[in-house]
Amino acid sequence: MPKAKLGRKIWVNLILFGFTGQVAWAIENIYFNTFLFNYIGATTADISKMVAFSAATAVATTFLMGTLSDKLGRRKVFICAGYILWGVTVMAFAFISRENTAELLRITDTAKVAAATVSIVIIMDCVMTFMGSTSNDAAFNAWVTDVTVPQNRGTAEGILSTMPILATLMVTAGFGAGVAAAGYPACFLALGVLVTLCGFAGLLTLKESGNKIKKQGNYFAELVYGFRPSVVRDNRRLYLALASVCIFSTAVQIFMPYVFLYIQHYLGLDINHLAVTPKTAAIAALALAGFIGGAVGMGIAVDRLGKKKFVFPAVAVFVAGLFIATFVKKLSVFGLVALVIIAGYGLLMIILNASVRDFTPEGKAGLFQGVRMIFFVLIPMVAGPFAGNRVIERFAGAHEAGTYINDFGETVLVPVPEIFASAAVLGVFIAVPLLMLRKRNKEAEKAARQDPAQDI
Repeated sequence: MPKAKLGRKIWVNLILFGFTGQVAWAIENIYFNTFLFNYIGATTADISKMVAFSAATAVATTFLMGTLSDKLGRRKVFICAGYILWGVTVMAFAFISRENTAELLRITDTAKVAAATVSIVIIMDCVMTFMGSTSNDAAFNAWVTDVTVPQNRGTAEGILSTMPILATLMVTAGFGAGVAAAGYPACFLALGVLVTLCGFAGLLTLKESGNKIKKQGNYFAELVYGFRPSVVRDNRRLYLALASVCIFSTAVQIFMPYVFLYIQHYLGLDINHLAVTPKTAAIAALALAGFIGGAVGMGIAVDRLGKKKFVFPAVAVFVAGLFIATFVKKLSVFGLVALVIIAGYGLLMIILNASVRDFTPEGKAGLFQGVRMIFFVLIPMVAGPFAGNRVIERFAGAHEAGTYINDFGETVLVPVPEIFASAAVLGVFIAVPLLMLRKRNKEAEKAARQDPAQDI
């Protein structure tokens, strides 16, 4: 049984693998989109396809590898080897371009070269996602569940919830500056080396959380374990928590794949040529320190005061921030509103992720990672970007800045503010499964009033 207090080694590995993994995912979520849109010359429709295929790959991988890690009773080998190979696949993007595609496939037609290059990017994104999902989504997430308990999961999720946003902020400035100075290929090579080194470091720092005992039973039967009606009935609160995550994540994916294209092409900030001065660096460092302290503090507060005190205010803050963002025209004001959205987003991430871990049956974390990914990734990353693209296609013509001529002379649509309004409308419905979950918890409290998991 894991201790209620997080140990030093757990802290180190939460930060090491949590941060490095989120840097890689942030670059995929941000700069793979800008790489495809600006460097390759794709469209927002191509972006939605890439996100959808990547999501499907992530879910299939997590089912297969999460179940396999449970069956073998091992996490470490999947995490470390996965990160090493993840980095190698990231490096491969350094060699993707229209010119290389034309030379490799021996085609000269411009349209065919463009289409083929887009396809190569999408295929390689799926290959990279397989490695990332094996190591991060399947094995690392199961490891976190293994080494934490309900009494410290708010703190652990407070740490982990800082990673996506911290990674996004650092990637936005650092990778953007790197692209401007050295180009996409050099930046992909550098990122790949970083991720690979993390995998090697884990060989020394990571303690195996599995029992190293190979389980008996049918591997393929265990793949569908989480879909058995009896399992769903016995774990109703887990699936209600997953449903709330699904709605929340889908709302995020309506705008997230397009938000940096929106900032760059609609609001007019060239994220690839950001000027970094000592003053802006100091301000950014202070802001990051404040953000990290605030996120960890929120996680500790959630552990001490209970999730139910924070969850509905977090939904309200998240939705309100998105509605306000719809009407903001100035970049500076948008930055302030983004802080409101981030606050609601971060607090919801802490509460919902911790709740899913709380309700996951002990010793079966790997079996549920694939189910988790359907709600966390597959549905949100297929439905969300598709809905966002439809909103862009519907409303881009109504905006003066709704179109953009790329470096290849092709006119493409630009993300528009209505993506935030659409996300806000869906965000309201996060409360529905949460209300049902609260009712279930009240019923369960009669049997076990002190169970920290019954806290939303």
